[in-house]
Amino acid sequence: MVSVGRNAAWIAFDDEHRLRPASLRKHEDRLSLVTGDLVIARDLDGERAVVDSREPRTFALERTSAGGRTKTMAANIDAVAIVAAFDRPALHLAMIDELLAFAEIHSLRAFLLLTKPDLAGPEARARITGLYGALGYPVFELNPKAGVGIAEVEGLLAGHQTLLIGQSGVGKSSLFGALGGGGGTIGAVSKTGQGRQTTTSARLQRFGQGFLIDSPGVGEFELQDVPWREVVDGFIEFRELAPTCRFRDCTHRTEPGCSVRAAVEGGVISPGRYGSYLAIVARGET
Repeated sequence: MVSVGRNAAWIAFDDEHRLRPASLRKHEDRLSLVTGDLVIARDLDGERAVVDSREPRTFALERTSAGGRTKTMAANIDAVAIVAAFDRPALHLAMIDELLAFAEIHSLRAFLLLTKPDLAGPEARARITGLYGALGYPVFELNPKAGVGIAEVEGLLAGHQTLLIGQSGVGKSSLFGALGGGGGTIGAVSKTGQGRQTTTSARLQRFGQGFLIDSPGVGEFELQDVPWREVVDGFIEFRELAPTCRFRDCTHRTEPGCSVRAAVEGGVISPGRYGSYLAIVARGET
């Protein structure tokens, strides 16, 4: 399933990589589909198809809005690839930390792909790649337009169902195109099934046994109203330390005998990462 409209979708059959429009067979209950869904579809004339049913989802990435409504953003993914630029736009480590925490909370494998390496000095680049690499996250520097690092990323994505996340201007669309998801990919689908090129809707590119979904932006993945205990789980360097705090319900902010804060003060945990944790927890209390 590539993209979904009110009564139509763009799909690719198992034995082909091209996309084709597909109408949704009418049901008593409206068939709810999202990017990444696997469906049972019938070929009509070699160009069009009809979706009869949806296969059970192995995973549904959901988000609850401030109004309490639940929205499913993608289905059947097992990994998140975070795209950020060293500069232009400025590198926001707090955003990276939040997206990594989002992946951890949802039990998704996470990769970090850093673009525009020519805009940062070697020391700055080594500091960033070292910070996240030391935490166990695969980190790659790449230049999608020049094809630098693309082969390595392809190997990283092989066999995974991955969601590509990054803010505007970091080269996410260029990367998606370099990985094969270029001009033929349809963005949104209208009520009549007519595709239009856009970045406001998730797009999908198949990779053998896996696929890559190009998400529209980072706003959908902010951690809102998440209990502090879950936020702790999102910061992997906190996990072993948290149970050793003096108090079982330690929030790792002001309590005495906090092992996490001691690790920050001792240089074991990055102060910037700790600051990202504090900001997310504080937001959940407002």
